[in-house]
Amino acid sequence: MVRSLLVRGMIAGLVAGLLSFVFARVFGEPAVDGAIAFEDRLTAAAGGEGGVELVGRSVQSTIGLAVALLLYGAAIGGILALVYAAVYGRVGRLGPRTTAGLVALVGFLAVVLVPFVKYPANPPASSSHDTIGLRTGLYVLLVALSIALAVGAVLAARRLSVRLGWWDAVLIATGAYIVLVGLLGFLLPAIDETPADFPGTVLYDFRVASLGGQIVLWATLGIVFGALAEGSGARRSRSAERSARTTTGPAV
Repeated sequence: MVRSLLVRGMIAGLVAGLLSFVFARVFGEPAVDGAIAFEDRLTAAAGGEGGVELVGRSVQSTIGLAVALLLYGAAIGGILALVYAAVYGRVGRLGPRTTAGLVALVGFLAVVLVPFVKYPANPPASSSHDTIGLRTGLYVLLVALSIALAVGAVLAARRLSVRLGWWDAVLIATGAYIVLVGLLGFLLPAIDETPADFPGTVLYDFRVASLGGQIVLWATLGIVFGALAEGSGARRSRSAERSARTTTGPAV
């Protein structure tokens, strides 16, 4: 069953990656072009020459972007399927679609939204190359801690639900998660390296497009995988019923 869910998760991830690519191509690439134009102007003003591109911009914004998002979507879809297999039937009486949607929602909040609030995505020429290691390390650290706190919140909600019921348990666990990630955001260092003359509209459009692409990907994952998981469960139920009738034989 887990292997079947894994395959369905990766299929849902490919669909999500494709839709995310369309979104990024339409809404994200113009902001990237604007950032590159700003970088070129800085280079020209300094009397320098632009570096040689190993991969052309036309390839980066089409085939390269599509392959990256398809692989990312398939990987996230497989992980979502494994998490779904672990929690299905253990977090209340929820159906496949609802469980898949909740897993995708929690994943988006923990993996994308919380880190994005503290360390939002930046277009080219808006950050220093010297701090890329620091910025990457802090971002990965926040993602890992956010996931750990989200898992802890789910486990706490499940335990509290025995005494308080699911509604109150979820509210308490969610409140605790928000407080703890807020404390993490306060303790972790802020990084603000965007040049004062960097175009504000380019920065805004890029960040909105980055978050929007993630919303499209995770929402599609939850919807498509939920439908596939529900269809798989229905087929298993029909197969089990036929097997039972074959074993017991016709009623007399």
